[in-house]
Amino acid sequence: MKTFVYTATDVQGNTVKNARMVAEDVNDFLEKIHEKGLFCSSYKEASEKGAKTLHKFTTGELAYNCRQLSAMLTSGLTLVRALDILYKEQEKDNTKQLFREVYEEVQKGSSFSDALKMQQGAFPSFMVSMIQAGESSGSLDVIIRRLEEYYDKQNKLNNKIRGALMYPIILAVLCVAIVIALFTFIMPTFKDLLTEKDMKGLTGALFAFSDSLTGYWYIYLGVVLALVFIIKYSLKIPDVRYKFDKMLCKMPKIGRLIVKVYTGRFARTLSSLYSSGIPMVEALERSAAILNNSFIEKAFVTVVDEVKQGEQLSVSIQRTGIFESMFCSIIYVGEEAGALDTILEKSASFYEDESDSAIQRIVGMIEPIMIIIMGIAIGFVIAGILPAIYNSMENIQ
Repeated sequence: MKTFVYTATDVQGNTVKNARMVAEDVNDFLEKIHEKGLFCSSYKEASEKGAKTLHKFTTGELAYNCRQLSAMLTSGLTLVRALDILYKEQEKDNTKQLFREVYEEVQKGSSFSDALKMQQGAFPSFMVSMIQAGESSGSLDVIIRRLEEYYDKQNKLNNKIRGALMYPIILAVLCVAIVIALFTFIMPTFKDLLTEKDMKGLTGALFAFSDSLTGYWYIYLGVVLALVFIIKYSLKIPDVRYKFDKMLCKMPKIGRLIVKVYTGRFARTLSSLYSSGIPMVEALERSAAILNNSFIEKAFVTVVDEVKQGEQLSVSIQRTGIFESMFCSIIYVGEEAGALDTILEKSASFYEDESDSAIQRIVGMIEPIMIIIMGIAIGFVIAGILPAIYNSMENIQ
């Protein structure tokens, strides 16, 4: 299948720009355009590398749309009719176009999961796998309800993380702003009170930094922007990203709290996939990938291989050394009792609550660090200026 980007006009004279359509070839594309009643003025094939997703759904948007779709299917509407209503009620043009394309593909006979796959990664692979499992088992309405619950929980957790980190971020910005104000506005006012003899040691170093920051601020700004760009680019390099992700998980104290957050997400995802009838091997691969941590994902390559060879899941996960032993014990109990999906669901709820506590503890560690850094900066300025001013006043007297 190929993706075409086109500009076309409908019979009412409305123009659609940069729209996308999936087709087997150019002839199939033009036939589909004709079926839609559009006059195509220009089109081109989107390269695999250059193709961009029309819209990336947030967890909140996914939860809302799954909730609407679940309600309509439960009330007895057909999937085609439900998708028709769903795409028409979309407020954003790009999401409306995506759901319209899904609706049209399903109306033509494509499966719901295949129609989602055609949208260039707009819908998460986890969602596609779940829906595919629901279609195979004939329980699509149940699966979509599970997806709504899953994305709703993920959205609430993401909101809690953003809300918890808001204060430390504001504190960090305030800290930087105060330090800059000290060196660019406050310190220069004291310079005329001091003599060359006073400009020694710490005092001289502080005023030299103040002068350079005031006179060459654009260089400092350029260095900061360059560092941000280098860090952002470096994290796209697989080896660098792997070491960074490993460092996150292995950091003293904070690493264990971060792993708790990962454990909650992993348990919830694995529970949802496995209970939906997806094979354990595929469920493990997708559950590890959804954490967006290359260190964990690489470790689970070994876990998947061992499970394929008949090793117990709990034993294989414990060997990775990533998750705490209690989580591995919970999985072992579920395996022995033959109720792994139920145990995983309960452990997911437990670790999601633990994640909330972990986030609060991480924030609790960040706040005093920011205050200490700000205190040290102000302390250096005071230690450098006050003695010099005192000596200068004595010389005047």
